Amino acid sequence: MAQIYVASPFFSPEQVDRVKRLEAALEANPTVTDFYSPRLHQDAEHEQFTKPWATEIFHRDMGQIAAADVIVTVIDFEAKNLDSGTAYELGVATMSDKPILALQEKDEAVNLMITESMYWYTKNVADFETYDFNQMTPGEFVGEIL
Repeated sequence: MAQIYVASPFFSPEQVDRVKRLEAALEANPTVTDFYSPRLHQDAEHEQFTKPWATEIFHRDMGQIAAADVIVTVIDFEAKNLDSGTAYELGVATMSDKPILALQEKDEAVNLMITESMYWYTKNVADFETYDFNQMTPGEFVGEIL
């Protein structure tokens, strides 16, 4: 079974709600045995938001991306900008040849660097409950491209 890394912003109540629903969908999916969501792994040896904490979290997350077979991402915007951390994670995944499966619930245009790196796309979080991670069927982005 594929190891999944969840790349998603979780800085506002709306973003936290969205990623929680995505995590629940992955938990309900019979083809998913495990996933790593950074939102659930913010505990560290160092005080939050200090340089040592940031270094620890960065290395942990980069290790999890390296170990992942698949990246599942939320590409919803705030102020028409993808979260910079999520964008960075997607760049690392792209350069590591990892398939990126994307959720976008809002109707916003998406930068071509993101749309062209996607392997599969949906606007419905429930689709992650039934997506077959064993078969990995592709699906193109549908929407406005920036």
